[in-house]
Amino acid sequence: MHVLEIAPEEYATLRKTDRAPVLIDVREAWEFARARIEGARLLPLGSILNWAQELNRDASYVVMCHHGVRSAQATLILTRLGFKDVRNLRGGIDAWARQVDPGVPLY
Repeated sequence: MHVLEIAPEEYATLRKTDRAPVLIDVREAWEFARARIEGARLLPLGSILNWAQELNRDASYVVMCHHGVRSAQATLILTRLGFKDVRNLRGGIDAWARQVDPGVPLY
């Protein structure tokens, strides 16, 4: 199964609209405390089977992590669970900081 991705610049534009997807950050709490994208919901990958049950499967989501590997896993899991519009933030928060918002710390 193919994981759909969205480029950081594309997401930056989309999040300014009224159809902005919900941003889910699947990193750990210490990573979220160190660097985050405003408005992101911290939902760590390790508990995905728990928190996925509480989300609307018909809503739009962008999933992110540090470099895009864990969020790609989460995107695949959510898709297999029946979520219809889930995309991985290509390159994660690292790419976001380098390409969109240099105010976000690198780590």
